[in-house]
Amino acid sequence: MDSKSLFLTANTNTTYTWMHLSTKNGPLVVEVPPKVLGLFDDSWFRWVGDIGILGADKGAGGKYLLLPPDWKGEIPEGYHVLHSRTYTVWGGFRTFPVNGDYKPGIDLVEKTMRIYPLTDAGNPPALHFEHVSGKYFNTIAPGDTQVFSMIHQFLQEEPNSAIDAVTLGNLAAIGIVKGKPFAPDARMKKILADAAKIGDATVRAMTYRQRNPDAYFYPGSAWRTGFLGGYLFENNGVRELDSYYSFFFYATGVTPAMEMKVIGKGSQYAAAFVDSKGRGFDGSHTYKLHLPANIPVKDFWSLIAYDTQTRSMLQTDQQYPQVGSQSPGLKMNTDGSIDVYFGPKAPAGRDGNWVQTVPGKGWSVLLRLYGALEPWFDKTWRPGEFERMD
Repeated sequence: MDSKSLFLTANTNTTYTWMHLSTKNGPLVVEVPPKVLGLFDDSWFRWVGDIGILGADKGAGGKYLLLPPDWKGEIPEGYHVLHSRTYTVWGGFRTFPVNGDYKPGIDLVEKTMRIYPLTDAGNPPALHFEHVSGKYFNTIAPGDTQVFSMIHQFLQEEPNSAIDAVTLGNLAAIGIVKGKPFAPDARMKKILADAAKIGDATVRAMTYRQRNPDAYFYPGSAWRTGFLGGYLFENNGVRELDSYYSFFFYATGVTPAMEMKVIGKGSQYAAAFVDSKGRGFDGSHTYKLHLPANIPVKDFWSLIAYDTQTRSMLQTDQQYPQVGSQSPGLKMNTDGSIDVYFGPKAPAGRDGNWVQTVPGKGWSVLLRLYGALEPWFDKTWRPGEFERMD
């Protein structure tokens, strides 16, 4: 993906394959290619299962069987079976570049991937792939009253058993009930309009100013985890609400693999929203980030800037608003450390170490470490803070 893609915190370093599937008519088979890293989530964005390197196929590729919530039939052998609490299942995986070339991974997906009803297992149909690289598309959910109509539509398509009674009760209190039309009167429309504005503002505050010090990797640092309380966002059975809400406002999809501490495998994430003085990032200013030598990754690392409004890549003159170990023209300091700059203009001679920002527009950044090594986990290697230079 590039900056044309309005997609929550997408990255530019790997190719994505997305699936939006329905088991309303029965089980689906998904033949997953080898050498991918991915997941399935249900309609409430709860983890269903991993696929690929950290899934049941261990990166060798394999056949996954997605079962609908009410399935009572036989389960055939030869599949990695996944049970979803909703009919709709959202899935995706990454393929990785080979010596900087993305084409081998894409070719492998198109050659080996299949999706089909279990009833067609004897003669699987060909699969059509839609290429959207370099094309504009918008997947951002609305922040106004449209969201309530979308929730109502969603509730009609999924079983009530997929979610808890409290959530269903809260939805019923504002007129969203399975099997009934959603027809708010003038009074309720005003309440919902206010609620949408307040809800959007509240979750932004939770996301960009996390209050719990346990969310931060280091004392007094801007760097923080998106997984306070793990992928379930719970501590001792208590939900970490700020972490829970902000994650799903800022990111897409959840799996234990995203916060799993496995040396040299998977990916690790650190987010930053403020500079060394605690000020929100302003695209009018230039910031310097120092990364000490020997960045602890087996595979590669990247820093990508995101628009705080859309939580998608900043749209600037740069197609890819990122700097990373794969960036052409990246310059190291004599001691092996790297300085990265974020600002409206590149420092002289440092174009390969620069991410362009938009004057007057806020932004945030994600540090991704693919195949993170021990110094990341034991914190003997630590990224610097963002120093404003003007």
